[in-house]
Formats: sequence, C-alpha cells, structure tokens
Amino acid sequence: MPLMEMTFPEGAVPDEKRDELFDGMTAALLKAEGAPDTEFFRNITWIHVNELPRRDVIANGRPLEGPAVKVEVTTPQGALSDRRRKILVADLTAVIREATGIAEEDALMVWILCREIDEGSWGAGGGVVEFEALKAAAKQEREAAGTASAPVG
Repeated sequence: MPLMEMTFPEGAVPDEKRDELFDGMTAALLKAEGAPDTEFFRNITWIHVNELPRRDVIANGRPLEGPAVKVEVTTPQGALSDRRRKILVADLTAVIREATGIAEEDALMVWILCREIDEGSWGAGGGVVEFEALKAAAKQEREAAGTASAPVG
C-alpha cells in the first residue's frame, strides 16, 4: 500500500507524458518493493499530484526557470531494504527525467524522499494494515499469475 506524493511546477510534465510517467512511477515502486505488478497491487499504489504555480517553486529566493520535482514515497515499515530503496530512487529519477526533459547533468532537480510508516500505524478500509498481510497477498498474487516468487521487502 505505497503512496507517492509528487510536487512540481505547472507545465513541468507535459499532458502527453502524464500517463506514461505515472505508469512508470507505479511500476518502479512495485519493482523496488518486490510486489507483483498486478491490477490488485497497482490499485493500492497511489500517486497524489501537486502541480504548483511556477512562482511557488523557489530556489535562491526566486522562482525556478526549469522543472524541479519532489516525490515523497511512503511505504510500510520493512517494504524497502536499503538496496531496494537505491533501486527505487534511481528508477524514479530516470522515469521523471524522461517525462520532464530534465537532463542527466541536472538530475539534482529531482528529489526522492523515502519514508516508512511504523508497523501498526497505517490504516485503510477501517482497519490497521499489517506488512505480513501485504506479503501474503503478494505471494498469493504471484501464485495466481504463475510468476516466480520474489518476496516483498
């Protein structure tokens, strides 16, 4: 049940690139978590988009000329190891750079902030979400899809 919150200045993501960007971000997060890329897991991987007026994205006291993107990734505790977090940051940065036209030498204009929610502190559907239950659901999804077993986390 990961959540990404993406913030960028208006116009940084062209309309024709949005679907591809958000699909790529979802795929990158599921890959990093080791979760199956199925309809069930895609449906519980959310992206909240905050497109700000250009004047409201500031550096050095002035509005930025080019795109600057911040993505806050929130996952259950244990969903991402250090190795998987590095994969996620690299993959998200690449997908975002592609969609926004940010050059490789300007990759510092993409910030990825990873946060974990303590076990027992994530609620959805009227109950507490437990990481072990998510791992079991991932295993069941993989078995149903007939794919190799890759643990979540």
